[in-house]
Amino acid sequence: MSRGKEVKELREQMGMNRREFCDYFGIPYRTVQDWEAEKRELPDYVLRLLKYRAEREKIVHRE
Repeated sequence: MSRGKEVKELREQMGMNRREFCDYFGIPYRTVQDWEAEKRELPDYVLRLLKYRAEREKIVHRE
């Protein structure tokens, strides 16, 4: 799975729309939009940090 799809999946697991996700992590809206559209590639360590914080703060809603 591409990193852009992983970001979108994480956001959906958190139960957030794109704006809420951006505000929560302090990431510009356009950046997340480009990641999800795979116009920009986010570094692997950034994805790991996003997942770590979401899991640590127990806001990931897994099915």
